[in-house]
Amino acid sequence: MPAVQHMKWYGWGVEGVSFHHEDKPALRPFVQEIIDLDLATPPKPRTQLSDLDIPAPRISPELHAALVAVVGVDNAVDEDEDRIVHTYGKSIRDLMRLRGNDLPRVPDVVVYPADEDEVQQVVDAAIAADAVLIPFGGGSNIAGSLQAPEDETRPVISLDLGRLTKLLDVDEEAGLARIQAGALGPDLEAQLNARGWTLGHFPDSFTHSTLGGWVATRSSGMQSDKYGDIADITRGLRMVMPGRVLVLRGLPSTSTGPSVREMVLGSEGRLGVITEVTVQVHRIPEERVILGYLFPSFEAGVAAMQEISTSDASPSVTRVSDAGETRFSFSTRKKSKGVSVSGLVSKGLFKVLERRGWDLDAVCLSFVGYEGGPDHVRRQKAIVKKIIGQHGGILLGKGPGELYDQKKFDTPYIRDFLLDRGAAADVSETAAPWSQLVPMYENVTAAARKAFAQIGVQGWVMCHLSHSYHSGACLYFTFAFRHDDQEPLARYDVVKSAIQQAFIDTHGTLSHHHGVGTEHAPWLEQDISPAGVQIMEGLFAGVDPGRNLNPGKITVTPPTSRA
Repeated sequence: MPAVQHMKWYGWGVEGVSFHHEDKPALRPFVQEIIDLDLATPPKPRTQLSDLDIPAPRISPELHAALVAVVGVDNAVDEDEDRIVHTYGKSIRDLMRLRGNDLPRVPDVVVYPADEDEVQQVVDAAIAADAVLIPFGGGSNIAGSLQAPEDETRPVISLDLGRLTKLLDVDEEAGLARIQAGALGPDLEAQLNARGWTLGHFPDSFTHSTLGGWVATRSSGMQSDKYGDIADITRGLRMVMPGRVLVLRGLPSTSTGPSVREMVLGSEGRLGVITEVTVQVHRIPEERVILGYLFPSFEAGVAAMQEISTSDASPSVTRVSDAGETRFSFSTRKKSKGVSVSGLVSKGLFKVLERRGWDLDAVCLSFVGYEGGPDHVRRQKAIVKKIIGQHGGILLGKGPGELYDQKKFDTPYIRDFLLDRGAAADVSETAAPWSQLVPMYENVTAAARKAFAQIGVQGWVMCHLSHSYHSGACLYFTFAFRHDDQEPLARYDVVKSAIQQAFIDTHGTLSHHHGVGTEHAPWLEQDISPAGVQIMEGLFAGVDPGRNLNPGKITVTPPTSRA
């Protein structure tokens, strides 16, 4: 078996890393209050791999032999655990189905090609055998982009790019780097940093996601305000298609008809297998700092972020949490000394703010990041401080930003911890114009609360604004409720659907950076119009008439009986 590290099959991250609450004394009462769950509740017995009814591989000896001939016997794997790891992504639905032994279609074989030539041979062998081929990067997807269709009767091949991880070249004058698509975020950054460069792309899934996966799902990162999202960062690429390779050179701009680069971005494996990406990179900044601020209301924070987006400031991060997410952040403070949320807002400061007329239940925590030379950073901070002050906000200092940096990749572990104790927690994100953001926020939170009432649970919904643009921003919602194993997926669908529909009804998009997959496909036609869906379907059919390349994603509505 190849030396490719995967996340644990039943949850997020690697074995031995998990969330615990004992060092966060305020978190247990907070969660008890918001969803009526005691974090001290012992976890349910974990489903073991041996408990799963894993179907035998459905692959002919001829196809298996053809794949072995390409990648070698050690790199064509049909062992149960490897097949299960490649069955789903890491959405809450995926994990519930895995733990519930719901395995309608497991990949028949996992192949690990060593280079683009082997990828081409695997793709061509799959097409010749009329098999289904699903590209696999880090397995972090939460939009249902990795599983085979439930009724698929053809052989299913999972093509894992975990051996294609190298930084191939850096054009020092152009600031362009060629990187293999299977490189995970930390490995990619380490290779670039060693040569004095950074990609600047840090999605929540950074630790366990790949460059190719970012391109295939149109990823955004926490510092997209400065560096752009992956669509801005990607200047060229190589993608293996049946019988040929698409080659897009790394160019600053082109005027060559409809953008083929844009067609590949967000295509989720339906057009081919991305093997290499040419990205724009930046010199590691001399200085990097994230400062914390406090606003009297979410509306004030949104207004400040809008003004910052059109000012002379160019921050790397602009984020403001609503009151609910702010309470959550405060509840995660640790008992230990040093940087902690307890240092964010002292009791004395709260008293001062209360005397000023602040509603302490409405305060909102904000983070703004700055990068560059000392003079540049100083100017940016001064511009932002003035704008934030004009909207009633105050500066908290570096402590909150340092804490944010420490915790920014930890949230999925909390989700798994809750799942072990009979609660569901998930996220949905959208983007909308500045004029629609506050109405969007109000409509989505109202829709979520109505859905909680409909399914008869005490639920929680919170939100933050991030990824500011000239015309609007992203709103990122997190919701949770306790289900106690009573129809968890059916109840989850009610809440998730209510939130997604509220996005569309309030002039937002179905997703800002998590892709479409199967999870968001039901709203695609409302998002881009029937004509837009027709164009997409024509593209996919033209490239892949046999529906061999990750079929059922993006444009095909998933089965209605999903519970």
